[in-house]
Amino acid sequence: MSRVGIKPVVIPEGVTVSLDGNVVTVKGPKGELKREIHSDMKVNIEDNEVTVERPSDHKEHRALHGTSRSLINNMVEGVTQGYEKALELVGVGYRANKSGNKVVLNVGYSHPVEIVPEEGIEIDVPANTKVVVKGIDKERVGAVASNIRSVRTPEPYKGKGIRYAGEQVRRKEGKTGK
Repeated sequence: MSRVGIKPVVIPEGVTVSLDGNVVTVKGPKGELKREIHSDMKVNIEDNEVTVERPSDHKEHRALHGTSRSLINNMVEGVTQGYEKALELVGVGYRANKSGNKVVLNVGYSHPVEIVPEEGIEIDVPANTKVVVKGIDKERVGAVASNIRSVRTPEPYKGKGIRYAGEQVRRKEGKTGK
């Protein structure tokens, strides 16, 4: 039995969840999210709770059970609180600037790298070496943060690059000279 899948998703005050076939729509104070849930999963909405049921104990259904519940929970959490992912720029001369709605990164290349956020995603630069990605869709926030990190991934010798806040980069010793 899925420990995650059997838990009901509590719908907080000010959030509405509706079901159209197998498309779940969640509206809240921060916005609206839609997601198609697998057709085998049965979603029930009653008494300010959303529950997900699976038709059988097949391996695929067991896997989809917890996943479907987590996706709905992430949608409810996103429209109430939102998500954010923080990145740090580590390296001499590495910095980020915000001009308009785009972010300009100077991370050791011969040219600055411009990043334009997609719709529904906001990128803030609270300090020269910090970038914060915000939005209501957890998956898209993570994808945009991952794309920014991939501009210059942290290297293992000096630790320079763009990393998630709090990420530990495994360092290598390097050459030993005689």
